[in-house]
Amino acid sequence: MVTRDAIAAGEIATGAGQVLLSIRATRGNPEALKASGDAASQDFISEQLATRYPFDAILSEEAEDDSDRLVNRRVWIIDPLDGTREFSEPPRVDWAVHVALVEAGELVAGSVALPGEGLTLSTGDELPHFGPVRSRPRILVSRTRPTEHAAMLAETLRGELIPMGSSGAKAMAVVRGAADIYLHSGGQWEWDSAAPAAIALAAGLHVSRLDGSSLRYNQANPWLPDILICRSELAPRVIQLCRAAA
Repeated sequence: MVTRDAIAAGEIATGAGQVLLSIRATRGNPEALKASGDAASQDFISEQLATRYPFDAILSEEAEDDSDRLVNRRVWIIDPLDGTREFSEPPRVDWAVHVALVEAGELVAGSVALPGEGLTLSTGDELPHFGPVRSRPRILVSRTRPTEHAAMLAETLRGELIPMGSSGAKAMAVVRGAADIYLHSGGQWEWDSAAPAAIALAAGLHVSRLDGSSLRYNQANPWLPDILICRSELAPRVIQLCRAAA
């Protein structure tokens, strides 16, 4: 749905991506790029939100948590640079910027910018339509932390494991139809998945915990043990297999 908040999320994520691209163009050493990127994107997003939504709360990877967010109906959940390692390794493009809005615990708007590809996806966009499910599903896994659940699914479903960087890039690959399943059982923070989950839901994909239960956002402890984003046709079987493996 096109809303003022969805438009704002897209504009802010895109703007932060432009800031990050200008930093990346300096070709600094990897550690300097990581630090500069995190800080500059955080500053840009927080300033934009303070100007546009001065009464809303913010939960961010790069800022100290403020417990006042727990009593605020509207909370922006942001990851200024998702995939810091990939950002510091030009010319990799599998890194992202996440901007999401939660109202009363529910995702209502979100945007994921993929600056390396010059692309931003938002809940306010007309999202892709999906073709038939692949006979051998493409299953996205972390470059550095592929999980046992993913390996089990690949073996059982005769799927193909595809390593990729940031969680936002992986989720958007499913939204864009380049892959079929993204699951992660190693734990994440709310900012890792809020914006990707919002867009995946808007696209008609299945989004849940591995056991099929709903994701909950703006919790006192913003840790999420696992996540599943996949084609809705595959969800019942994937959840069944994950429950059996628990």
